[in-house]
Amino acid sequence: MQETIYISLTLAAAAAVITLGFVFVLFRRISRLNLGNKKVEELQKYIHDGAITFLVREYKLIIPFVLLVGVLLTVLGFIPAFQGSDGIGWQAAICFVIGAFFSAAAGFIGMSVATKANARTAIRAQKEGMSGALKTAFSGGAVLGLAVAGFGLFGLVAIFLVTYLITKDIAYPVQILTGYSLGCSLIALFARVGGGIYTKAADVGADLVGKLEAGIPEDDARNPATIADNVGDNVGDVAGMGSDLTESYIGSIISCLTMALFTFKANANSYKFLLFPILICAVGVIASVISTIIVRSKKWSAPHLALNIATYIATGLVVLASVLLSIFFLNEWKFLVCIIAGLGAGIVIGSVAELYTSDKYKYIKQIAKETQTGHATNIISGLGIGMKSTCLTTICIVLVIALAYFFGEGYGISLAAVGMLCTVGITVSVDGYGPIADNAGGIAQMAGLPEEVREITDKLDAVGNTTAAIGKGFSIGSAALTSLAFVLSFIKSTSAEITLSNPTVIIGMLVGGMLPFLFGAMTIDSVGKAANKMVEEVRAQFKNDPDILQGIHAPDYNRCIDISTKASLHEMIAPGLLAIVAPLAAGLILGVAGLGGLLIGGLVSATMLAIFMANSGGAWDNAKKYIESGVFGGKGSDAHKAAITGDTVGDPLKDTAGPAMNILIKLMSIIALIFVPVFINVEPLWDVIVKLLTGI
Repeated sequence: MQETIYISLTLAAAAAVITLGFVFVLFRRISRLNLGNKKVEELQKYIHDGAITFLVREYKLIIPFVLLVGVLLTVLGFIPAFQGSDGIGWQAAICFVIGAFFSAAAGFIGMSVATKANARTAIRAQKEGMSGALKTAFSGGAVLGLAVAGFGLFGLVAIFLVTYLITKDIAYPVQILTGYSLGCSLIALFARVGGGIYTKAADVGADLVGKLEAGIPEDDARNPATIADNVGDNVGDVAGMGSDLTESYIGSIISCLTMALFTFKANANSYKFLLFPILICAVGVIASVISTIIVRSKKWSAPHLALNIATYIATGLVVLASVLLSIFFLNEWKFLVCIIAGLGAGIVIGSVAELYTSDKYKYIKQIAKETQTGHATNIISGLGIGMKSTCLTTICIVLVIALAYFFGEGYGISLAAVGMLCTVGITVSVDGYGPIADNAGGIAQMAGLPEEVREITDKLDAVGNTTAAIGKGFSIGSAALTSLAFVLSFIKSTSAEITLSNPTVIIGMLVGGMLPFLFGAMTIDSVGKAANKMVEEVRAQFKNDPDILQGIHAPDYNRCIDISTKASLHEMIAPGLLAIVAPLAAGLILGVAGLGGLLIGGLVSATMLAIFMANSGGAWDNAKKYIESGVFGGKGSDAHKAAITGDTVGDPLKDTAGPAMNILIKLMSIIALIFVPVFINVEPLWDVIVKLLTGI
């Protein structure tokens, strides 16, 4: 048994190291590409410096909080009632800090290369055409995707291997790895919320004053907020997404390990069920590297085809490996179905998102058509389509849950989440390509590059909008499955009876259902406040210096960057604290049954909201772009102005509140699982009050 464990973990660690080595190679290649254009280089430096400044300031704000939580986990570990509890103690605290570090590192490295690849994509479009531009943009996205998979898997396997070497107890690493997951979750929460507020404050401010009031094009160098907007694409859609998907990836594996402990503890081969998801993910990272190499080695004229092929290659390799591992390692074929169900669901959910957000299909055309009659009908149409889109996505998630449960019960559900996320390296690569292509188009316009360059970057950006919508759908599906696995682990670890005859369960479900709305309202309100400051700044610059709009004087980009940075860092604190405090308060007030109800209510509510927000926002965005292509009057028409309003409304939904829902439900679940001993050993306030009242 020990030999099998050592070999399996060593192979998984080697796969992660190879992936990180390839990340380094791609990073170096992109960095060495010569720009050869002073204006492009100047714009790229503005964006790069602004993004780095934001992340450094954000991490400085988060680090004390991370250390405080680490100290709390350590102190609780010395209390007799909590000793030996999962996720509590100095060992778990170390894992927590490691998880926070790797999550932050994945986002930071991905964003660093994205702010280099954007300008180089524009230059390659000028020198080599579509093929060169696509290769550069995809390589930049691949650094993010492979860093997410490589760092996440390496940290997990290293902790597992070291602790097993010391203790020779295969259950012990799983217990302390919940701390690792919590570290990833906390960084993801603040990175996603803070980055989302930043990017949408800048985007909304740039659109409202630049396009609607001043009548200048998007990504116009005369707009003071345009650089902040480009910075926001990187801190929100690259760094924030990187930390978010690292957390989802790690969470799926750890939820699977936790369920394996509960499900197969009496099985002589239980260790194989622990190693199986780790080996699947090891194959997934190597498959992502192979598909990246294949895509980079060919010349492509169709971006969408190249990105799809990358996904299909990685998926095919994982399916093949899953078959072999199921037959020859587990000697059990039924769990293969769970992995394939998760893989297939990821692709199907992405396709559903594309159905509602791509102008190839009827829904975007419907919004564009109804936009001809004004701003209100654009909003109404987008809201309706966003709500409608929850149906097919939910059916897909439900079918996967049913299929996985039939073949593997709780362990099967967590395996489906692993299946969906094991190719996260290539999935995030495709998603990360989008903001790089978007930035490249903005740089091309601001630098005055030839029109054909902008045409190429616009094609890349159009595909990027679709991949972004697919990525959001993928994130929602994986978050729902991962959170469900954590909730099941929580219920098993407490032996709580979650029944509707218990009033605390009903109260918990109602409060849990409300929390995503409150959390979403707080993040959207934060975007509104920050955007208001941005609008005032842009108006002031135009008013105080009319030569800016004439192109004689350059605007003060740094003022807008500073406004977004300060506002986002200040506004991210309250939503972040809500996500942390809510499950702790529910457990102490309502007890474990009430907390279980809160987790279930939150899971259902947040999943529906996330789907609705992502698809409404994506639909409004692409309806605007569809009109800009020349239909219904094209740019500058009344329909276009109405579409801009819809796009502006949808921005905080799809890029701030929606993505943050995924982290909310996963973070609440992992906090509940870690602090189970606290809730079991402390009498809930509900019971105290009931005793007092019955004694009167």
